[in-house]
Order: sequence, then C-alpha cells, then structure tokens
Amino acid sequence: MSRLEAKKPPLFISEPVTRDAVSHSLSLLSGILKSSYGPAGRLKQLHNGVGGCVCTTSQSSALLGHLSISQPVLRVLTASVQNHVSRFSDCGLFTAFLCCSFIENFRSLNVAPFTVIKISKHLLSLCMDHLKSEACGCRVSVDFSSVETLVCLVRSILTSKPACMLNKTEVDHLTSLILKAFILAIPCHIETNAVLGKCVIIPVKGRRVVDSTVVPGLLIEAPEIQLGKPLAVKRTGSNMIKIALFSVSMSGDGSNSEEGTIVVHHRVSLEVSELNQLLHVGKQLVKDEVGLVVCQKVMHPSLKQYLKESGVVAVDRAGLSLMEPLGHVTGSQPIASIHSLPPGCYGSLKDLCLESFASKHFLHLIPEDTVICSLILCNRSETAWNELKRVCETAEHVLQLTVKEPLALLGGGCTETHLASYIRHKTSSLPASTFKDLGCSQTQYRLVADRFCCSLESVARSLSHNGEEVLTDMVYGHCWFVPSGSPCASRWSDLVSKCGCGVNGNTEDLSWSLLQGQSGSPVLQGCPKEPSVKVADLRTLDCFAAKCSGLQVALETANLILDLSYIIEDQN
Repeated sequence: MSRLEAKKPPLFISEPVTRDAVSHSLSLLSGILKSSYGPAGRLKQLHNGVGGCVCTTSQSSALLGHLSISQPVLRVLTASVQNHVSRFSDCGLFTAFLCCSFIENFRSLNVAPFTVIKISKHLLSLCMDHLKSEACGCRVSVDFSSVETLVCLVRSILTSKPACMLNKTEVDHLTSLILKAFILAIPCHIETNAVLGKCVIIPVKGRRVVDSTVVPGLLIEAPEIQLGKPLAVKRTGSNMIKIALFSVSMSGDGSNSEEGTIVVHHRVSLEVSELNQLLHVGKQLVKDEVGLVVCQKVMHPSLKQYLKESGVVAVDRAGLSLMEPLGHVTGSQPIASIHSLPPGCYGSLKDLCLESFASKHFLHLIPEDTVICSLILCNRSETAWNELKRVCETAEHVLQLTVKEPLALLGGGCTETHLASYIRHKTSSLPASTFKDLGCSQTQYRLVADRFCCSLESVARSLSHNGEEVLTDMVYGHCWFVPSGSPCASRWSDLVSKCGCGVNGNTEDLSWSLLQGQSGSPVLQGCPKEPSVKVADLRTLDCFAAKCSGLQVALETANLILDLSYIIEDQN
C-alpha cells in the first residue's frame, strides 16, 4: 500500500545540553527536586489532567514515576535515577538533584567536556576512597548488638517524608514496629547461604497509625470465613497442617487454556468437564490429607463447598504478591495445572487460626520456623497510607543493605559539606604529576573541583526551605542551619546549637562560614577532623550503600549527558 505521507528524515540536534529548551527543562526539574528534598520538603500533587488518581508525594519513586518527561536528555537522567532507586530504595532525590547540579555547574565552565569528565572522575575517586577509609569523619559504624543506631537510621527515613503526616509518637511507634519486623525476618539458624526474610504489609486505611502492629507469620484476608465459629482444620499424623498452593485459576471457566483450538466432542459440556476435573483434584487433596488450599485466582464455588465439607480450609483470590511469601513460609511449590499434582508440591504449617482487625478477617498462617512477618499498617487517609507504605518498604530495604555493609553516613547535609571541605583541602596541594596524568592544567582542575564541591554543597543548602541561613564550620566541615529571622548583628555561635546531624555542638570556636551557592567556601587549613560520635547525639543518618551509589550514579549520569554531541529523533 502506498504511503499517505512522505517519510520524514530524522531530526539531528547538535550539542543538546547547551540548547535553551533543555536548559529550561533541566532547571524546572531541578527546582521540583530541590523543593521536595528533606523533612521540610514541599509536597507535589501529580495528576494527568484527564482523570485518574491524584498522587500527593515528595518521594522520588512516585515523582519520577508520575512525571511525563519528553526531553531525551532528562529521560536519560530520570531513567538512571529510577534504576538506582530500584536497587537501593533510598537517596533518589539526592541522586537526581545532585546530578542536575553537576550538569548546571559543569556546563557553565569554559573547559572542554572531555577534560571536565576526566577531572570529575578523579574527584569522585577521591570521595569514594575517603568514604571507605577508617579516617572518614562522616562515617558511622552500625553496631547490631545495640538498637540505638538502627533506631536513628529508621527514624531518619520516616521523618524525611512529610506526606506521611506523622507526629513524634507515631514515628516512635512505627520505628519499633519496623525494627521488630526486621528482627523477625532474620533466620534463627544461620546457614552458608542465609537469606533474609520478608515483611508483608497489610493495608488498613482510616485507622490511627498507632493501631499498626506486627505479627510473626503471614496474614491472608479471608472475608468469607466467619469469625465466631471455631476453625476445624485437618491435620496430618504428625499434627502438622498440609498446604497446597495453586497459581492457576480454579474457576472452571476454561480460562487456563492457552492459545489454540479446543476440540469438544458432541454432547460434551466443557464447563461440566472442567468442574469434574476440579472435583477430581479436590478428592486427591482430601486423600493426601491437605488441610489448607490457597488459590492465587478464583476458585469454583462447588469445589470450595466440597473442600469445606471435607474439613479443608479453602481461600481464593490471594493475589500474585502473596505467592512468594506463601511459598517461603510453607515450603510449598505453586501448582500451575489442575490436571496433575507434582510430587513434593505440598508445604506444611505448624498452626492456623483466625484473626480480626478493624472489621477485617484474616487467616493467620503460623509456620514451624518463620522468617516472614506481617505488618498491619494503618493511616488516616489513602494518600498518607500510600506514602507511608513506600517509606516502610524503604526502611526495610535499608536495614537489609546495612546488614551487608554495617555502616551509615551522617545526615542533615553534614556528609555533603564534609566531602566538599575534604575535596577542597585535598586538591589544594596535589602534585604536578596529577595534572599531567589527567591531561589538564592546574587552573582547569581547580575550576572543576570548585564546581564539584559547589554541587555537593547545593544539596545541603536544599534542606533549607524556610529561609534559614546555611553554614559550614572550618574544623569538621559539617552543615549548620541558622533559623530565619535571627538578628543580623549576632555572632554565629549565638544562633546555632547543633549541626545538621546532631553530632557537634557550638561548645568550641568552629569559625563558621556561609554557604553561598556559586561562591566556593574557604579552604580548611587541615583535613576535616573526625568528631567523636555519640550515638545518643545523632539526629539523622543516611544509608551508606545507597548514598555512595547515589553519588556515583549522579556524576556518571551527568558526565554521560555532558558528553552528548547529538540527539537523533525519528520524526515519523
């Protein structure tokens, strides 16, 4: 067939980073990210303009997932950040805003992009070497024999998202629940390839946050089971409950047949044939002493009635999300066909009982040795609950990452300003051989290093949303906030009490300087000192693995974008 319209040639856009449209879009995205960052970040309301749900959030996963971005350059940036968040769950806004800051600061330099990239990679290696060294002043070891550091880490995550609308009592309650759930997910018997368990979140909306609770084992919502009647469950000779888990539909409507032709003989009803097969499976389950049948999809009412009359508890519509934890808890293999029951497909439970919470009925599956628990999570509204669910999942993931690498970084902007102070001190006395190896002049190196440090400091400054002045001290390189409306004539020491992370007080002469965006901070006379960290003083901690990855992803993505020479767009 002939074309109705002639094929258009592709559109070539040279030097895309310098284009006004890209600059405007990048500045707009940077402003959205900056205003959302930190405990005092401003909420964003996202909707598509043609109906559908409205999302109120300040979380990077929700923000970037709901934003419609057409600029190819920004799509590279957001895809890179989303990949980071999928792996670490935390530090998404940090990564995205820092990447924007790197791009905006580096492209303003009169230095070739190739040279900027080489120098910035060297600066990143200095940062990573410092963060991984024992002498790093913004690193904290996490002691799992005490919960104090873990409490601070979880509390920092919960308080960083204002859309959760939590008060102090609610934060403390949820912190203890998340830590309890984390401990329940640790195997009691450590093997060579030990695997951490999982916390399954059960939604209860319209209730108080302090009504939330954690129970060991797994809860499955079962509205059809009446709470008042005793639960009679068939048990095996060893007093265990055998369970069968079906991932296939048991509705009997022929929905399991794959693509192709079904041949049905004359006077044979397909529905009756399917039902007979289901009842045959039910008889086999009863014969095998199965006490609980869980189906991911729909189960035929006749099969449910037959199982009930035979003393077997049947639950359908369990959903895909519960299949993995169900298999983990019971040791059962999901059965994918109603025509055969493979050997070894059954699992077992220690006990099964009924629970009721907020007018909802649940089956409580209690295994012999569990690394699965259920968090009944409550909040007053759907918006706040959705935000809180994401935060709790992040906290759980961060704790798991911390088990692998028991370290944390000081929060409240102190890690960023400390790294900036360290880089300024370190690069002030580099040997000439460094510049020769990088193929740049000392002036070029200093220009890029200053923009690198300004980008780090811009993240710390973005924590100020209410007009606070942001300072850094000349001893530890930590971040300090002066309340808005403070008298101008006062000394800095009269206006600040604690640094952003809470470790340092103003008990000594720290000689503060103001962080003023594009103008670099003074170079410290010596390397930033390592403060004596008292866990009781800590206000804020960040996940070590997530923040280190975020720093690397931010710079690597910025360098990739700065190195773009052309964008080729298909116009058809």
